Amino acid sequence: MANQLGPTAALSAYLRDNSLREDSVLRELREATAELPAGSAMQVMPEEGQLLTLLAGLTPARRILEVGTFTGYSTLCLARALAPGGRLVTCDITDRWPRFGAGHWRRAGVADLIDVRVGDARDTLKELLAEEGPGTYDFVFIDADKEGYADYYELALTLVGDSGLIVVDNTLFFGRVVDPGAQDADTVAIRAFNTRVRDDPRVEISMLPMADGITLIRRKR
Repeated sequence: MANQLGPTAALSAYLRDNSLREDSVLRELREATAELPAGSAMQVMPEEGQLLTLLAGLTPARRILEVGTFTGYSTLCLARALAPGGRLVTCDITDRWPRFGAGHWRRAGVADLIDVRVGDARDTLKELLAEEGPGTYDFVFIDADKEGYADYYELALTLVGDSGLIVVDNTLFFGRVVDPGAQDADTVAIRAFNTRVRDDPRVEISMLPMADGITLIRRKR
C-alpha cells in the first residue's frame, strides 16, 4: 500500500499548474480577499473551490445551502454549479463580507441565483426547515464558526435529501487536531465534530487531506 504523498511546495505547484482552472473573476476575488486581515486563512483554496463546483455539479444540485459566506469565493464556485432553475442560500452572521463579494457574483452572472441570509445560522437553518421542509436541499457546504459545527451538521442532515451531499471544511484545522497541546475551543470543537461524524451510523463519510481538511458526508440509503 502506497503511503500518502506529502504536499511539498514543488508538488503543490505541479498540482495547481496541471489542474486549476481559476478564471479572472475568481482570481480577482481571491486576491482582494487576501488583502483583508486573515483573509487568506479564512477563504477556501482555489483548488477546493474547484472541487466544490465539481461535486455540486455531480449531485446534480438544484438547491444548495452554504453555512458561512465570508467574501463569497466558495459561494461563486457553488452558484456556477447549480442545475437549471437552481438556487443557492448562503448564511453569514454579517452582511459586510457578502457585500464585499457581491460585485464579483454580478460579474460572473450568478448574483440573481444567490439568496444571502444574515444572522445566526442555526436560526436561519431552522427557518429554512420550517419554510421548505426536510430533504429539500441537494448540497450543503459548512465553513463557519467551529463551535457551531455540531448544530449545523444536525440541521443539515435534516435539510439534505437522500441523494444529497454535505461537505465540511477545516476538519484538520491547521493540523491542530493532532496536537495534544491545542486545547482552544475551536480545535476541541473540531475534534468532537470529527468523532461525532465518524461514529454516526446514519451516514457514509470520507475525510480528505486537502486544503485544511475536507469531510464528505452522505446519508446512508
